[in-house]
Amino acid sequence: MTFGEKLRSVRIAQNLSQIELAEKAGITERSIYSYEQTGVFPRPNVLKKLAEALNVTPNYLLGEDESGPEVSPLGAQDTNIDQNLFLAKAKESFGYKGVKEARDVISRAAALFAGGDLDDKAKDVFFQSIMEVYLESKAEAREKFSSRKRASRKKKASATS
Repeated sequence: MTFGEKLRSVRIAQNLSQIELAEKAGITERSIYSYEQTGVFPRPNVLKKLAEALNVTPNYLLGEDESGPEVSPLGAQDTNIDQNLFLAKAKESFGYKGVKEARDVISRAAALFAGGDLDDKAKDVFFQSIMEVYLESKAEAREKFSSRKRASRKKKASATS
């Protein structure tokens, strides 16, 4: 289930309209529509607001915690929302292989700070940059190499006919 489908499902299960959820979360109705219909992911601070308004954890909305909203109380907020949002985007865009690669990127980037004295804000900026570069690179590679594969398959099919 995608983030948008999960958000819509939880909203409907709680008998909330998009307008009601938007008011409860302090965001616009248009944002709720975008998340549910277009596959757009919210920023981490908005994800927290949505989770609080729906009384679930951000991980539940991202699909990481499938145990159910009643088992995921508001107080159980995850501290790695940025990373979980990154993994959810990787999964939705590139499947489970993309998630595996994304986890590897996070792990390798975290190893750079082992024993270091960089403050949390600087680490967050670094991780955010790495995550953006990874997703952009994967998308560019998909576009660049997928079209070549299709063209070579067409060429082979034409040659055998």
